[in-house]
Amino acid sequence: MAALCSRAFVHRTSKLLPISYRSFSNFERKREDFKKVTSEDVEVFKTILSPKNVTEDPHELEPLNEDWLRHYKGQSTLAVTPESTEQLSEVLKYCQKENIAVVPQGGNTGLVGGSIPVFDEVVISLKNLNKIISLDPVLGVVVCEAGCILENVDQYLRDQGFIMPLDLGAKGSCQIGGNVATNAGGIRYVRYGSLRGNVLGMEAVLADGTVLDGLSSLRKDNTGYDIKQLLIGSEGTLGIITKLAILTPRLPESVHVVLFSTSSFEKVLQILVKARSELVDILSAIEFMDNGTMSVALEYLDGVRAPIEERDNFYVLIETSGSNEAHDREKIDDFIEKMLDEELVSGGVMAEDNTQAANLWRIREGCAEALNKHGYCYKYDVSIPCEEMYELVEGMRERLKAPAGFQSDAISVTGYGHLGDGNLHLNIVSEKDGDYCPETMGMIEPWVFEQVSGMKGSVSAEHGIGQAKSEYLGMSKSEGMISMMRTIKSTLDPKGILNPYKMFPTSE
Repeated sequence: MAALCSRAFVHRTSKLLPISYRSFSNFERKREDFKKVTSEDVEVFKTILSPKNVTEDPHELEPLNEDWLRHYKGQSTLAVTPESTEQLSEVLKYCQKENIAVVPQGGNTGLVGGSIPVFDEVVISLKNLNKIISLDPVLGVVVCEAGCILENVDQYLRDQGFIMPLDLGAKGSCQIGGNVATNAGGIRYVRYGSLRGNVLGMEAVLADGTVLDGLSSLRKDNTGYDIKQLLIGSEGTLGIITKLAILTPRLPESVHVVLFSTSSFEKVLQILVKARSELVDILSAIEFMDNGTMSVALEYLDGVRAPIEERDNFYVLIETSGSNEAHDREKIDDFIEKMLDEELVSGGVMAEDNTQAANLWRIREGCAEALNKHGYCYKYDVSIPCEEMYELVEGMRERLKAPAGFQSDAISVTGYGHLGDGNLHLNIVSEKDGDYCPETMGMIEPWVFEQVSGMKGSVSAEHGIGQAKSEYLGMSKSEGMISMMRTIKSTLDPKGILNPYKMFPTSE
């Protein structure tokens, strides 16, 4: 890679709200009056589907009952895997009639327990709904089933000259239906925006088995309520998405990736302002990591090496995408020169080929994986004003009396995230090979959400509410909004069989 240069160090102070402490960490849920699955029910499911798509095997159920972070563990004794919308419709029709609760599950890559049973709900896996149906080569609209792996769809599109507007670290295992059901954000958000703007059409099945056919590929359709928007971000509580029509951008002909090191978060913000101004027409991603995150990534990610020899307090990863290599290269070269001249960066590297670019992105996309390998990690995905993002990290570090940076033998607090849209991933990681600690959790929650609320932020930026944040929904939504959400839920799912115990707080 092409190296840049190195310079100095500045400290940052914290200005956090003095909010009182109270805890929901010991909250226990009560199983609602849903029917327990019987052998007769299992036989009905085998008739609707086929024996091979109905499993009661505890070994096969184990990964479906636990999230990848090992934070949540369910007790489901049955999983079904429909192969068509019609089969899913019949399954839900029967579950509605028998009052059997279900949990739709995609790639199971979420961080808030949204796809994990709380008790013994039947898991409905979407993995067999994995066909790419069509691509409009003129408008770039791809139609696919909900169980398609994000990376597979993106690779298919790249072969046709397009890309997905969504890119995530979990792209190799997450499913597009789950992405839409959680309204996932990701690293291309700053360029292509939310899935709410890119999903043009949708097919979904409601709790009673009704199939909603709204699989339109029209970019303009101003006829009545836009029902699909209710299901985007609903986390499987209103219906189960089966097919999608998604608007995709053209594959860029020119891509450049640069990693800067810098001494303070103030300079990180100045780099953001400059990038938005001077790279406005080609900026496709702008991410940040602190030095603690970088340290863990370099230690635990296979095949990754330190891209910048001299370490500093923060790192900013910038990607540009365009259609004119000469124009784009000139702009990024000018930008790098200005960052150095204005002493906003202390060093950096620019990827000279796809392999080097992939190495830089591997560091950023592997942050969550690396932190989880070190020890137990308490992860928080929040949205707050950019200028206050790192104050939350510093405030948590001060609250837990954690050292600055990363230390293997002590609890550490690190931060990274999507700088362009104010999305912070706050991580509190135990000492090496450490386990969950109730006392630590009691110090983290609800303090962290109170701080976010005080900053006029959102307790969930892109991973949803799930089990983890249901009791804190009121910190981002008014009572009136939550009441309206409950009304919509009871209208579309009157028995509450779809993904129960999620999203809503237990108290009215």
